[in-house]
Order: sequence, then C-alpha cells, then structure tokens
Amino acid sequence: MRRRRTWTRRTDYGTIILHWILVGFLLIAIATGLRIAAETPDRTWINALDSLLPQSTVWTAHLPAGVGLAAVAIAYVVYMPLAGLWRRVRLDRVRLLGLVGGKQPRWGAINVILYWLFYLTLISQLVTGGLLYLGSANGMVSACHWYGMWMIFAYAALHVLSHLKLGGMLQLLRIFRPARLGVPQKPLDPVDLLALLAEHSHRPTAPPRVTQTHPRPHRPETLRPQKAKRDPMLDQLVPRATATPQPRQNAETARNAVRPRRRSVLHANPLVVAAASAFVGASFLLAIDRETVDTLHIRHIGSVDAPVLDGDTSDAIWRTTPPLYIATAQGGNFDGNGATTIEVRAVHDGTWAYFLFAWDDPTRSLKQLPLKKTADGWHLLHEGYELGDEHSFNEDKFSVMLTTLDVILAGDRTFHAGPTPAAGKPGTLSGRGLHYTMNESTFLDVWQWKATSGGASGWMDDAYIGPPAEPTQDQIDRKTPFRGGFALDPGTANYSDNFEVRASGDYRRPIKPRRLPSNFRAMALATGKIDLDPNHGESDGARWYMTESESVPYSDALDAQIPVGTIIPGVVIAGEYSGDRADVRCAARWAAGRWALEVARRLDTGSQFDKPITTGTFMRLAAFDHAQTRHTRHVRPIRLEVE
Repeated sequence: MRRRRTWTRRTDYGTIILHWILVGFLLIAIATGLRIAAETPDRTWINALDSLLPQSTVWTAHLPAGVGLAAVAIAYVVYMPLAGLWRRVRLDRVRLLGLVGGKQPRWGAINVILYWLFYLTLISQLVTGGLLYLGSANGMVSACHWYGMWMIFAYAALHVLSHLKLGGMLQLLRIFRPARLGVPQKPLDPVDLLALLAEHSHRPTAPPRVTQTHPRPHRPETLRPQKAKRDPMLDQLVPRATATPQPRQNAETARNAVRPRRRSVLHANPLVVAAASAFVGASFLLAIDRETVDTLHIRHIGSVDAPVLDGDTSDAIWRTTPPLYIATAQGGNFDGNGATTIEVRAVHDGTWAYFLFAWDDPTRSLKQLPLKKTADGWHLLHEGYELGDEHSFNEDKFSVMLTTLDVILAGDRTFHAGPTPAAGKPGTLSGRGLHYTMNESTFLDVWQWKATSGGASGWMDDAYIGPPAEPTQDQIDRKTPFRGGFALDPGTANYSDNFEVRASGDYRRPIKPRRLPSNFRAMALATGKIDLDPNHGESDGARWYMTESESVPYSDALDAQIPVGTIIPGVVIAGEYSGDRADVRCAARWAAGRWALEVARRLDTGSQFDKPITTGTFMRLAAFDHAQTRHTRHVRPIRLEVE
C-alpha cells in the first residue's frame, strides 16, 4: 500500500532566530514597561499584576530591551532583502487586490498589512521611548508610547489569527520548524532573456516526419536538419559564427557579447551580515548615549561672590551661571500632567557648594495634614495618608539624590516594587514598593525639602537610602508605613506632626491634636484665606505651621473655646536641627507658578551617610506637588563636574 505523503511547512532558520529574539525583547519591554507605568497615579490597577511583573532593576532591564528591539529591527531590514524574502511583505497593487479575492489571497493580504502596521508601531515605540529617555518628551509622546504598547498586544493576537486563517496549524507551527534558506529567485534580466533566445535559435530543429507511400521497405534518405532562421536583431548583438558551435557555447557567447565583465563578489551568509549590522547599530546607540550624558558643571567662584540663601534668583552669580534643564514626569498632580521641568544652576567656593533649583508648580501648597474641628471632635484632613500615599493635603516637596555608583541608572537599583518587596519585612501599605539597596555597605545620599516642615525655617532634611531597616512596632502593627531602606541621618529636626499616630484604618475617627493655638483667631490670620481645594494654592504670606511659643498642649478647656469649623495646622515647629541631619541649608520662594529653591552644603561633610560633591558623582532630582510619595522622575542621571 502506498504511504500517504504529509506536507510539512517550514521557515528558514534566520527568520526563526530573529523572530524569537524579537519576541523575547518585546516580552521584557512590556513587562518592565507595565511596572514603570504602575507608578503613574491613574494606572494603579497594574498593581494587580504584581506576581507577573519584575520587582527591581526595572529601568535597567527596560532600556536594554529597547536597544535590543532597535538592533533586531536593523537586522530584519538587512536580512530580508539579502535572503530574497522581501516579497513576503511586499505591499503592492496585486497584494491589495487580494483583499477582494478568495480566502487564501485575502488573508495573505491582511497578514502583510498587519506586518506593516506592526513595523510602524515598533518604530513609533522606539522613537517615543528614546524621547522619554532623553527627557525631550511631553504628555502626548508619553501617551503615544503607552497606547503603542497596547497596539502591539493587539497585533500579537491578530498575527496568530491571520496565520491560522491563512494555512491552519501547519502555517502557524512553521515558525518552530527551521529549514535551510532557499536560493533566492533572481529578478528578470533582459540580457539573460536575449541570451536564452540566442541559445534557442541555435538548437537543431526536429527532423520532419516521413510518410511511407510505397508498401515496400526502402532505405530512408538521410535527412539534414533545416537551417534555423536567424533573427536580424540578434545579428546585431551576437555575431554570426563561421563554424557551427555547440548550443552552450552560443549561449555563453551571447552573454559575453552583451554583458560587461564583472568582478567576483564574496557572498556572505545573510544572517551573519544582519547580525553584524545589528551589533554596529546597537553600539552606535550606546556610544551616542555615553556622549550625551547630562552634565552639571559646578564652577569655582570666590567666597565673596557666594549667593545669599533667600530664594531670590536675582543674585549676580546666578545670572552668569548657565542652567541645565531636566525634564521630569510620572509624578502626581501638576495640573494632571504629573510632569515639570527642573532648572539647575550650581557653583562652589572651595568649601561650600551652592545650587539653585527652579521648577514650575501651579500651586503653592503648604497645608500639611491640617486638622478641622467638627461637632464630634477634630478630624485629620487627608486623602490616602493612611496608606502612606497622601495626594491632596500635603506640602510641596523637592528631593535630591547623590550617588557615586558607576551605573547609568543608579536610582533604579534602589527601588523594589510590589506589596512585600523585602523578604521578612512588613509589606507596604500602598502596595507600591520600597526604596532600599541590596548591598549592606551601599548608601545613597538624599536631601528633602518640605515647604512647611523644616523648609520654612531654612533646612532640608538630610537622609539616605541603605539596606532595609529593622521595622518598628508601629510599622509591624501597620500604624505607620514601613520605609524600607529610607531613613533620616542621625540628629534632630525642628518639626513634628500635630496629631497622635494611629493604625492606618483609624484616621477616619476623631483625633486629638497634640497642641492647640493659644489664640485661634491669630492663628487664622497667619494661615490666610483657607481654601480646602488641593488644586488651589495658599495666599501670599500664609504659613501652615504653629510654633511652640504660639501654641499650648491640648486641653479640654481650651478646646471648648474653639468654634466648630476651625482649621489648625498639622505641623508644629519647635527645637533646632542638629547632627548629620543639619548638613543642608536652604531657602525657597514661590511666585507666578514657579518655585525657586537655593541650597548650600559643604563639598564633603565627612559623614558616612553623605556623598561628596565631586566630579563623577551622579545626581537625581524629583518634585512633589502636594503629594506624599508621588514625585516626578527622570531616567538619565546627572553627572557632576566640579571645577
């Protein structure tokens, strides 16, 4: 019995290799991209995918995946024509006419159209991703990058469907069945056509059939081949030979007569050439990145030229110091954009370094967790504070991070996503992750300015990020958020909260203030016009803290004198900054929708928790618009160059 032959569809090994490398980079880029997008306030639903998404080194995986996608794209562009496979994706008139043809031509045309939509989407993702990385993007570019990812998801499903419709499972499974690359078909060459005609014209014609008319056998005459008629056009191209040549010789003569001599060509494996092109392209991108690192030049000045820390940008030294602009995004608020551009200037006098940071902020937000008296007692005004994610009643803040780590994305190595990112430690209340370092000896220097707490009296909190700390009892009991490796430098500060600490779910109940204003009418004048809309800023001259001298410890008798509806500050200023926590001085001023913050710190404090301000140190910046944790960020670090 004859065995039935089974046809197996296969794909050349070069296409299979490039295909699965592309899929691998896409999976990495999408997984890390979703984790990055989860930090955007309106996309917290992504946290439901915590078990599927990476927790740390997210940016440091996302960016190489982007470079890998660019390299594979280059390899595809080189490989397809060299391998003679460009006709697979050719979108011409004949292919488009297949849309109105039978099932096979129709799905073939749809498949090619999907290819081109994917190519355009991938190019868009690479361009928008590059702009976001370089800090040259806006909200529209970020939105295009976000929706482009979902278009790739849709393409993957449609791509599988189109191949199933085109040839069933055999067509779909061919991407798993490698085969050698076939010899590419040559395009039609007129010279080869003329040579073929010449060869055909010199072939002997078949002998004519002889019809026997006499019944007797007779000796057939020797038939001579008829002489073929020669095309006069060929006489001009191929000279008439004196002797009758062999057909192959005639064809060769015709080719040599028409074609000029060509030099020998070295034919390389198309996949090897494509891989080499991809390597060169990726190396070029990395070289450009290294040569375009944002650098902050800190020039040397005389001590008499040092700026006065008053938040006024009109100092002569600032007018002659060129700025560096850093675009930051993915924060909370900022008129719903979550983005702002930070302007940086810096100088030093050999002992102190001076910085001027300026950024756009539509609201001058000073209300740090105020308290309001109602009929049943005092209540803390908040939206998310119980989860460590206050985004309404919070002061404006600004953060600086310094590190000497020789990595392009030092900040990314300090963040670990997920509800319980530190093994054996309490989980986060917000489910967003923690800052900490993996190495016991690695510390990052952090300065944090707060518009009401400390900042109003001229101090920035000096802090650090290190390995995960041991949790306090309040953190274990989930009264306060566990902060991972973020901690304040040793020393004291001059501010404190004006309410008792509670479990995260108890802040909706009435709360007892620690201190009450000794004169609530004078306090109301100090806070200015009260507007509880978080998107409306405070009036000029307003302050939202109480000093120790204008307040007294809580008492029922004094509380009875304060009318219902009164709002008092949630911050008390008392004492002084001291120790390592008092290393950074500052002054800030808000005007016309813009904060200006002047900062001074010694070039080298000698503290183990601080980083020296020297050439090769990296800086990262973040701005907060009445948000507790949702700050803006930038991808590339700033390299300091000290004169």
